Amino acid sequence: MSYNVLHCENYITKQIDFDAFAQVIRESGADIIGLNEIRGKGIIPGYTAQAKALAERLGYHYYFARAIMVHGTSPYGNALLSRYPIKSAQTIMIPDPETRNGTHNYETRCILKAEIDVSGGLNVLVTHFGLNPEEQINAVRTVCDNLPSERCVLMGDFNATPDNTVLMPVKERMYDTAQCFDCGKLSFPSDKPEMKIDYMFTSKDISVLCADIPEIILSDHRPYVAKIKIN
Repeated sequence: MSYNVLHCENYITKQIDFDAFAQVIRESGADIIGLNEIRGKGIIPGYTAQAKALAERLGYHYYFARAIMVHGTSPYGNALLSRYPIKSAQTIMIPDPETRNGTHNYETRCILKAEIDVSGGLNVLVTHFGLNPEEQINAVRTVCDNLPSERCVLMGDFNATPDNTVLMPVKERMYDTAQCFDCGKLSFPSDKPEMKIDYMFTSKDISVLCADIPEIILSDHRPYVAKIKIN
């Protein structure tokens, strides 16, 4: 599962709700989950160890990858939850662009890279791209520089629609699980989706059995799920 969880805030009630997000993951049956927009423990109210909170409810292993410190005090980034042990994990920073000509806010981003102890090892990369073209170019370049060619899943909120050519270097190297959709699927916003900006790619040695974006309104994004077979 890939899921931008809006720091575990219920999109409708505007309340932090770990139980509801844990229940969505539990009911999906997902073994490995990449999360975007996760808070870590900091001094700002509401900044708690959110990945840990979800992992404890599920009985899963976890790793938190900090991208930024909000107001210099409170961590924020991506996370990984796994039913299986996490053999290794690291946080890879995406370089900030040298020039800033975009119209959106700029934010330092990162890639979570881990190896999961399942079926001889599975490489998992979780990322959340920036909104501006310069940020996305740097993100794609950093992903490709750190992308294993085998036994690999790449997932996250790429903030780019499928027709965006910035994604071509990834699509040339990996299989886009959206090819398994039974019809067009959109992921954002969750209540009235207008676009698909969430992705799950696999290395070409992995078989994708099915994929879906369930019609779940909890975060502002819908979750993205896929079932794979590691050959």
